[in-house]
Amino acid sequence: MSHDILQLNPPAVWKHFYSLTQIPRPSGKEEQIRAFISDFGKNLGLETLVDDVGNVIIRKPATSGMENRQGVILQGHLDMVPQKNSDKRHDFEKDPIETVLDGEWVRANGTTLGADNGMGVAAAMAVLESGEIQHGPLEALFTGNEEAGMTGATGLKPGMLKGNILINMDSEDEGSLVIGCAGGTNAKMTFRYNEQPLSTECRGFRIRVTGLKGGHSGVDIHLGRGNANKIMNRILYHGNQYGLQLASIDGGSLRNAIPRESFAHVAIPVARVEEFLNSLTILTEKIKNELSGVEPSLRIEVVAAELPESVIEQNIFLKVLNAIYACPNGVMRMSNEMDGLVETSNNLALVKSGHGVITIECLLRSSVDSARDDLEIMIKSIFDLAGAASVFDGAYPGWKPNYNSPILKTMQALYTRQFGKVPEITAIHAGLECGILGGTYPGLDMISFGPTIRYPHSPDEKVNILSVGKFREFLVETLRNIPEDVTAKRV
Repeated sequence: MSHDILQLNPPAVWKHFYSLTQIPRPSGKEEQIRAFISDFGKNLGLETLVDDVGNVIIRKPATSGMENRQGVILQGHLDMVPQKNSDKRHDFEKDPIETVLDGEWVRANGTTLGADNGMGVAAAMAVLESGEIQHGPLEALFTGNEEAGMTGATGLKPGMLKGNILINMDSEDEGSLVIGCAGGTNAKMTFRYNEQPLSTECRGFRIRVTGLKGGHSGVDIHLGRGNANKIMNRILYHGNQYGLQLASIDGGSLRNAIPRESFAHVAIPVARVEEFLNSLTILTEKIKNELSGVEPSLRIEVVAAELPESVIEQNIFLKVLNAIYACPNGVMRMSNEMDGLVETSNNLALVKSGHGVITIECLLRSSVDSARDDLEIMIKSIFDLAGAASVFDGAYPGWKPNYNSPILKTMQALYTRQFGKVPEITAIHAGLECGILGGTYPGLDMISFGPTIRYPHSPDEKVNILSVGKFREFLVETLRNIPEDVTAKRV
């Protein structure tokens, strides 16, 4: 299956993307891909640097006659989101990604594909390798750990980059030029609990919420998809009236992915089991009916299981239920400045128990810093009232649109001439590294674009084959038409 993508056009990009699929690169485990990219640059005879936080920078001199052009930085991130279907056996730290041709798309076999941001990295590699593409002074910046906190971009020091135009290739709609993005903050709330013996004679059950689509907690948050943690909490809250006791819970996997699955081990008093199961059948049908338009594959299952040896103390369990029920999830506000753009949102990403602690994690996003701060206070207030400890960290800035950007005007005109239509100028509700890099290098003229990718951060992730070709063509034409460096000519 995987080798089939080597027959696709443009071969230079698909060749490098295939190489990336063969190298494990989940966020935070990037040693292999970092070494691979570093060796790639060195083997081409190009200046190659690896900085203190694991970013790789490769510099390529201008082609003949292009020495007077402005310096360009091609930027993408090395890591990928590790998500898989529950029935898929795959170790993201060891196993390659299995790609599948699916009509007009390339997807993976039961896992995330890594087109986010493997396509951007592959496109940059193709440019670095080519002896035919015309370009001015060029740098490729490959950042690390973008998906788990943007620590590569945050740790990049001033003075490392020489170019004055940054082309980020981490966007996911071909035909769109992105000029802004949301900032974000991580939230972590913890409840401490004691384990206690079962209060009555009980039977053990495992509750499973599966089959949800999940997706990117920024670009997909407006689609109204089910959140496995919210659904599980609703079930547990309902079960409380039948004496349900919670032994453990494990919901969600990554802060920037809409949670697709949640699992709970519970105990039900023997005298209330039949009543609970009957009522849950009714509740399940209600939930499925509510989400039928967006989550046709949702499954809610209750199966008999071993009786837990102990359960979470009931007063803490009730506080957790109430806090999660009250915690906002999804879109909070739409943008006043750009139609159809989410301004502020929250993803209730993880709910997990173990070793006397229940942990709830969220990712807050907003293109308006004050709105993000207000949402942070809202969530903190909810969990303060419930007696949890709250920590908010890892904040990163948004990227404010610059409609007067010179590179925007250049690329807008080029796209219109090349493809016969005007590109969409937009911002996204995802977090791009442009906001962070622009803070460290305030003079950068920045833009983002890429091929069409759907359902990133989920096993349904796929990239449109035709859009990869247009992405490559537009990148090559852009590099050929970068304006002259007027400042350098004056020197």
